[in-house]
Amino acid sequence: MEQNTSLQQQLLEAGVHFGHLKKKWNPKMLPFIFAEKKGIHIIDLNKTTEAMQETAAALKQIARSGKKILFVGTKKQAKDIVTECAQRVNMPYVTERWLGGMLTNFNTVRKSVKKMQSIEKMLGDGSFDSITKKERLTLTRDKDKMEKVLGGIAQLGRVPAALFIVDIGHEHIALAEAKRLNITTFGIVDTNCDPNKVDFAIPANDDATKSIAIVTNYIVAAIAEGLAERQAAKEEDGDEAATDQENERRAARLEAEAQAEGGRGRGGRGGQGGGANRGAGGGTGRGPGGGGAAGGQRRRTPGQGGGVGRGPGGGKR
Repeated sequence: MEQNTSLQQQLLEAGVHFGHLKKKWNPKMLPFIFAEKKGIHIIDLNKTTEAMQETAAALKQIARSGKKILFVGTKKQAKDIVTECAQRVNMPYVTERWLGGMLTNFNTVRKSVKKMQSIEKMLGDGSFDSITKKERLTLTRDKDKMEKVLGGIAQLGRVPAALFIVDIGHEHIALAEAKRLNITTFGIVDTNCDPNKVDFAIPANDDATKSIAIVTNYIVAAIAEGLAERQAAKEEDGDEAATDQENERRAARLEAEAQAEGGRGRGGRGGQGGGANRGAGGGTGRGPGGGGAAGGQRRRTPGQGGGVGRGPGGGKR
């Protein structure tokens, strides 16, 4: 509760509660309007706080899943803030001009980004040394122009999972493209806009720099937490995988040692058996030979010669 009170106090000091003139209001913003003062609508900061917390939780979950969130803020008051906050969490951003078809015709936009990157590479490796000065100047100007518009989405390899928009009325083209592609949208909505056009609306002043800064920084802090939790989960999974691999290697090593031990035991028993066979064979060979020799020595005695007639010598005699 104290945290909510502190947040509301910060929002109050930043002027988040100031809306547009009464004659410019959108009737669908009625649930978020607290009162009217001197012809200006006052936004209910309780609703703003709840919307910020809900939006932060949703964006934190998206960031934790590893998906990209595109920040869009081309208003003069929002350019620097959006650029700084998006770069802090390494997310793509558009702060100069929204090119028509940046999402719906994403493949063509990616070709322009690749062309810009190829020109940067040529400038870096000295490939421009072989062309004329005029051609080099033309390519450099093209690169600067593309970098101004596409520099924020240079690392965006696919359509983002969500859009965070500052002033959905001013960025209506971006909002329309996101809706066409069923991309989740988050936005700062003032009293002159329709909050039903975005999935998560934050009722707040979208014209004051302080108001934009406090809301965007709050959202970016939640995204940073989501990214930190994702990194911690990856490290934990890596440790578990390393432990599992170590256990598998240990089990394989023990199994190999057991198989080797079993092979040595079988080899030893085979050797003993061979020795016994040789012993039996030798004894048998020597037995009949001996019997033959005895028969040869005693062949003059008829009784003995008949007795050893089973021997080789006795049989022939």
